[in-house]
Amino acid sequence: MHEYTSTARVWGLTCPGFPEEVSRARRWTRDILRGSPLAEDAELIVSELSANAILHTASGREAGSFHLALAVSSQVVALSVTDGGGAGTAPKVEHRGQEAEHGRGLGMVSAIAHRVVVHDSDGGHTVTAELFTRVRRGGGHPC
Repeated sequence: MHEYTSTARVWGLTCPGFPEEVSRARRWTRDILRGSPLAEDAELIVSELSANAILHTASGREAGSFHLALAVSSQVVALSVTDGGGAGTAPKVEHRGQEAEHGRGLGMVSAIAHRVVVHDSDGGHTVTAELFTRVRRGGGHPC
């Protein structure tokens, strides 16, 4: 395959902003990535990002929703959650103690993913976490 040729497959799902939709987002991710060694990490990332959207943005308000996108290629699994806005500030990693009940989710996502990017998106934010399918020994970028 030529290095500039993309064979990525992309899926999308919009969920109402109810807490029980986090489990739906997890199942959806697990079903798409069934058999992948990255499935469990991806499921945890989607769970955290979806819960954050519901808890901290307009996604969790009446008639709110959040959107998931999952892209899979031979090099990367990219998981994106777009929230409904209204948070005032962009999501950011906060360093909290282990006893903290809130504020550790994005830090955990950053620890699991190889890269996390936050973009402004139509009044809200999109958080994308990337899991590389092949990583050099000792960490680093894909081979």
